[in-house]
Amino acid sequence: MLENTNEEENKGNMSDLLRKKDVATVVAEATPLKRTMKTFDLTMLGIGAIIGTGIFVLTGKGALTAGPALSLSFLLAAICCGFAGLCYAEFASMAPVSGSAYSYAYLAFGELIAFVIGWDLILEYALQAATVSAGWSGYFNKLLEGFNLHLPVELTAAYGTTPGVTTYFNLPGFVIVLLITWVLSIGINQTKRTNDIMVLIKLVIIVLFIACTVWYVNPANWKPFSPYGIYTFQPGSTQPYGIVPAASIVFFSFIGFDAVSSSAEETVNPNKTLPRGILYSLAISTVLYIIMTLIMTGIVPYQKFAKFIDAPVAGVILATGMNWLAFIVNLGALIGMTTVMLVQLYGQSRICYAMSRDGLFPKFFGDVHKKYRTPFKGTWFFGLLTAFAGGFININILFELVNIGTLSAFIIVSAGVLWMRKTQPNAHRGFKAPGVPFTPILAIAFCLVLIAGLNWETWVRFVIWLAIGLCVYFGYSRKNSVLGKQAQSKARKAIDEAVAKQQ
Repeated sequence: MLENTNEEENKGNMSDLLRKKDVATVVAEATPLKRTMKTFDLTMLGIGAIIGTGIFVLTGKGALTAGPALSLSFLLAAICCGFAGLCYAEFASMAPVSGSAYSYAYLAFGELIAFVIGWDLILEYALQAATVSAGWSGYFNKLLEGFNLHLPVELTAAYGTTPGVTTYFNLPGFVIVLLITWVLSIGINQTKRTNDIMVLIKLVIIVLFIACTVWYVNPANWKPFSPYGIYTFQPGSTQPYGIVPAASIVFFSFIGFDAVSSSAEETVNPNKTLPRGILYSLAISTVLYIIMTLIMTGIVPYQKFAKFIDAPVAGVILATGMNWLAFIVNLGALIGMTTVMLVQLYGQSRICYAMSRDGLFPKFFGDVHKKYRTPFKGTWFFGLLTAFAGGFININILFELVNIGTLSAFIIVSAGVLWMRKTQPNAHRGFKAPGVPFTPILAIAFCLVLIAGLNWETWVRFVIWLAIGLCVYFGYSRKNSVLGKQAQSKARKAIDEAVAKQQ
């Protein structure tokens, strides 16, 4: 009998890496929220999360990588996000809870994969906020220049960010991250109205940019339209060029649409409004991105974006001589980027809080401040790390790590839809992704194509990050998992009952 018991224990030790939560448990952990979000609100939420960073920061890098064909790169990235978005919508309707890909992975693949994705999301949220802080600094400096104010050049960007200019530290980016962290640590209330207003400001600024600059387009700047083709390497460079590598870069511009799927608990009729919100926000953002990139590369030859890679939109406006418009765009970009950083840092602290609640992270990250009712310690811990990352690390390193992290999460969610359709075909789904199994397979394929477009240094850094995460899991998380302790408790109870019967 004891031999059988030991055998069962060994089997348990082998299978605990794959222990899963069931849908009922995940839903029970959720906090019931009032369902008020409709299609318009979800669309605004999606646009608000998408537009605000990539178009103001990364179009310069993208133009240098693909030339005028950058518009096609945006389209490729949008298609990838569209397929993945449908998969997110299905999971959100099945398990309408916060936690996004982390919670979905816990349902489909078990604890180890869930931890990896959670660890991955921490990288995504932290580094995206750091990347945005670098872009925010560029536009802040442009705004100061409009008032004839100048910060010491050494304190305007991270080391190696600006070619031919010696910089050491991104002071404005560092300070704004600390300010946002402080706001989050003492608590903040976000409403539909506030989000809708912020989004409308962004849209008005983009439409104003299009309306004022389209007259300065020179079609000759679009020739050749695709100077680097689909995928190529330049002599003496390890950085790939072409439409696919540029899509891998500007994919960053679409990160955030999954925020729509996270609102499932607050959505009216989620089986219809969720997919509409996801697809409408992606479609509107894609159209605006394509129009803007065509105008930008039509005004300024793509090779010249190297001169103002930190603030490409502002650089294009200055090339037209409309300084008044530059001021408006700079101010609007700062507002939009501030909102994006706030959302990313908020999401990061809540992912850490969820993982701490599950026992996968130390209780330190789950401690709630008695006065502010926020995960105070965890918010400041990662806020400081993000601030220093934005202050010292080159933006060209940051955003590609964000992209590979997000694409990996998309792959897991898409694969999870396939697996859940097979293992739990009768589970309630308020929305079913159309075309399964082809939709998730295409999502995975597009994600793999975009990942392949990233340079090998990004792969190395990502693997190192995952290796560190696995050390954390096997060194701490596996032993302290709440789900694992519950399983052990049940196993001990079963053993005790078996021994009692034996006696």
